[in-house]
Formats: sequence, structure tokens, C-alpha cells
Amino acid sequence: MSEDVCRSCGKSLPGRTGKPGRSSVYCSAACRQKAHRSRQAAPGERAVRELIAEVQRRVQLLVPQPPEVFYSEVTTLSSSIGRLRRIARSARDADRIAVVERRPRTAVEIVTPESVTKSATKSATESGPRVRPDEEQAAAALSAVRSGNDSMFAHVVEPYRPELQVHCYRMVGSYDDAEDLVQETFLRAWRKRDGFEGRSTARAWLYRIATNACLDFLRRHTRRPRHYEALPGMEHGSGEPPARVTWLQPYPDRLLDGVVSDEIGPDAAVVSKETIELVFLTAIQHLPPRQRAVLILRDVLGWPATETAELLELSVPAVNSALQRARPTMRKRLPERRTDWAASETLSREERAIVHRYMAAAEQADISVMAELLSEDARLTMPPNPLWFVGRDAILSFVAPAFDSGSPQYLGRWRHLPTRANGQPAMAGYVQRPGTTVYRAQNLDVIRIADGKIVEITTFEPHLLPAFGLPLTL
Repeated sequence: MSEDVCRSCGKSLPGRTGKPGRSSVYCSAACRQKAHRSRQAAPGERAVRELIAEVQRRVQLLVPQPPEVFYSEVTTLSSSIGRLRRIARSARDADRIAVVERRPRTAVEIVTPESVTKSATKSATESGPRVRPDEEQAAAALSAVRSGNDSMFAHVVEPYRPELQVHCYRMVGSYDDAEDLVQETFLRAWRKRDGFEGRSTARAWLYRIATNACLDFLRRHTRRPRHYEALPGMEHGSGEPPARVTWLQPYPDRLLDGVVSDEIGPDAAVVSKETIELVFLTAIQHLPPRQRAVLILRDVLGWPATETAELLELSVPAVNSALQRARPTMRKRLPERRTDWAASETLSREERAIVHRYMAAAEQADISVMAELLSEDARLTMPPNPLWFVGRDAILSFVAPAFDSGSPQYLGRWRHLPTRANGQPAMAGYVQRPGTTVYRAQNLDVIRIADGKIVEITTFEPHLLPAFGLPLTL
């Protein structure tokens, strides 16, 4: 489509303002809202083709530019590719579900994961209230799983989806991969339903399948944390380079609510908030896959050594040995005092004040206030990008040009929306570029606060904002 016509109605766009930056691609606010509603609707074949065409157009226009401009263009391209990936995943999941249900589905029919969950919830409601899968209900769970009835099967397994996704997320460190692995878990469970003999709970059976799916994934994808390296011409600060985990992604706190098993036992509390923090996720990625699985099952979920050994098909001495090797590695990579990184359910009044002051400082381009809020040895990383900074001066030297309207690296005006990720305060950043009227998602900052100062900022790309219930434009 020509750059001189509105992408919504096709009319000619108003004359260019002559200001630097990207101009609007819509002729009016009404057309912009219409396009936004169209993007939010369930995509059909036409919408998918248009999105593919948009990606192709952006790729063709991509050329080396000043770092900030180039990063912004690549981020926008990444967001479009991320949306394509989510559409493809939804279509794939819908097709797999159609096979399970033994009913045909066209290739272009797109069904969202939310609609699948809603359908399963409806089936569970119509079948009666959910019962606890304890010993008294073992026979009912066994009958439902092995019945071959997809609605009865979903009634048993769907309630475990949230906690299984958290488990997979701890194993692999990626929100996107965790979603895929949970779906893979349910598909494997459906295929292996005849092998469920009821000797363990349905929950333990699903954890076995999910853990093995994660181990298979980690065997196929060799992932090893590295240290960040110095980039030519970049002032990173005088501190030691932090660990670089390129696949690390944030996890929305809103999806952690209620992720607790209602079974009786030592593993009743599935989500220990401090074991979902980024510092824990980064540390555990240094463990070999099997050690990682043992530590999560034993120290995070509190499973006995005998059950862990049975799940992983190991001997009890082998489980204990793996745990003894894993614990020193974790202690070396975590803060010395547990209180330095333990997450709380809610922000304190002081922490809320710090977050709001930081957002206000960014929106007002007030670098001096930012300097007051950062600790002297604060750290900034931006996975998967290679940028890293240790020390307040190095961080401010990097971000200041983006807020300076006279700088070639100036991005535009900022707005922020507060949220929470990984049990920590977070904020979604939106930029209104010069010559435009819309604020587009730029990043998601996850913040760690200690002793009244911001000690760490982890900046992620914005494609996961919908998982946080946040828009990609304002």
C-alpha cells in the first residue's frame, strides 16, 4: 500500500508536517480507531495475509541507521512477527484440538487459546462442580482420563494449565516457550491417556509429562548463559558484565493469581513468589537440565525425593546427588541474603512512590530525578539485545539522548502504564514519535528495588504486553 494513502479508508493523507520521525498512516482518529478494532478482532485469512505483507514491507525498508532509530525499527518489526507467531500458534493449537475432537476445521479458521479454555470451563461447569483430585476421587479421575471423551479429559486436565505453565516457565525461562510446552503436555497426555493407571494423582502424572517435555525441549535447544561482552564505542561502566540469558522473558503477575494446588501435601503452594523473580530465573538457567528439574521439584515444589525419583525415572541417590550439585551453583548466583530478592504480594508505599516517580521522570524527560532514584551500582540489561550497563552514570549516559529533543537519538514523548512481572514492579513504556499522534509500545521495564533505590532494570521488547492485559498502542 502507498505511504501517501490512509491504511484504513484509502483516502489521501494530509500533507507531511516536515518534522523528523515517522508520520501517521491514518487520515483521522476515526480511521485509527477502526484499524485498532480490526487488529484486535480474531484474524481471518485476509488479516493474516495483510500482516505478512506488512512484515515484508518493513523488511524491505530496513537499512542500517543510527543505533536508536535502527533499534526502534527492528522492535516494530519484531512486534509484527510476534503477532504472526501467536496467530500461527493459535491456528496450530486449534487444528490439534480439532483432531482430538474428531471434527473438521478449515485451515484459515483461527481460534484463540482463550476460547479453548472457555470451552473447557463450560464443559466442566455443565458436568458439575470441580472436585479435589485426592484419593477419594482417584477412581473418577482415572475413569475420566481414560474414557476417550475429550470433554471429560479437559475437565480433569485444564485446571492444571496455569501451574503447569509456571513450571515450564521455570524450566525454560521463556513465556512463549512455556505456553507451547503446556500445549505439548496436554497433547502428549491425550495420546498417553491409556497409560494413566491412577497410582498417582492426575496432577503428578501431568507434571511428569510436562517435565519430560521440557527436558526434551532443552535437549533439542542447547542454551547456555553467557556473560555480556563490551561493544565498540559503548561505555558500559566499570562493573563486571552480568549474565546474558538471551531467551529470558517476563511472566505476568496477573497469571500467577490463584496458581495454587488445592491438594493436601507439602507442594500445596505452587508459586513461591521469590522463585519466579528474574534473578532466580537467571540463576537456574545455569544448571544442567536434569539438575534444574530436580531442584525445582525438590526445593521449589517440595516434592519428596522418592516421588521426584519416580517422576524423573532416577534412583533416590541420583536425585539427592543432583540436588547437592545444584544448590551450590544457585547459592553462588543468588544474592547472599534471601531478603534481598524475595518478592512480595504487593508493593509497599515506598516502592509505589519510587515507581511513580520514575515513570513521571521519564514522561517529563527529567534525568536528574532518574539519577536520584537509581543506586550508584544499578544495572540495566535488555535481553535478547547485547546492550548492558553497570553503574548509574553509565545508564544515564545511555538513556539521556533518547529523552533529549535536540539529540539525533531522540525517540519522542513517553507515557507509562504500571504493571507487575515476576513478582516485581514493572512498567510498560510507550513512545509518541515526532510527527505522530499515537503512542506505540516501546518496552517493558521490570524493576528491582532495594534500600529505597532502583538497583536493577531489565528491559524487554513489547510483544508480550497483551499477556499483561496491556495494549500495544495508546
